[in-house]
Amino acid sequence: MPCVVAYCIMFLQLAMLVFGNHGSLNLLGMLKSEAEKVFNQDMFFKKTVKYVGEPMTHLESIASSAVRAAIKVKASVIICFTSSGRAARLIAKYRPTMPVLSVVIPRLKTNQLKWSFSGAFEARQSLIVRGLFPMLADPRHPAESTSASNESVLKVALDHGKAAGVIKSHDRVVVCQKVGDASVVKIIELED
Repeated sequence: MPCVVAYCIMFLQLAMLVFGNHGSLNLLGMLKSEAEKVFNQDMFFKKTVKYVGEPMTHLESIASSAVRAAIKVKASVIICFTSSGRAARLIAKYRPTMPVLSVVIPRLKTNQLKWSFSGAFEARQSLIVRGLFPMLADPRHPAESTSASNESVLKVALDHGKAAGVIKSHDRVVVCQKVGDASVVKIIELED
């Protein structure tokens, strides 16, 4: 395995010399997409579930169910509402074949002298996780919010996914969110 890594590094250095930075990044992207095509996601999912063991935690169970549902219905994206980023990282742990759009909902905090929002740090931390694309929600929608405000944040997330090109009309989307004390995984089929 270390030899393969060394060859890849030498190959990328050669590509940088020949094609420049932009060309080598394109080449790296093509190599990554080819590697993803031969990845056995089903076997990886089963091994990860077996490694986690039983009984699973509540959040771990929701995350694995969201990934399994997304694979079964061939969803184009998984949208996860989170305030700490933990739920989105757990979903990404199962390496779903589709992107995970992590909607980080900021929280209002105070230290008795000033008010501040948390959430930007959590969204930035999510950038390093494979397959996770963070998005900071409007701070006017609290983390424990009503169904109507969740729907408006969901609409913004769907519009963001459409603008990024990962969601098209008539696609299926898996949404993982917390409503009150219950965690919900729902499947939405988009219209026009």
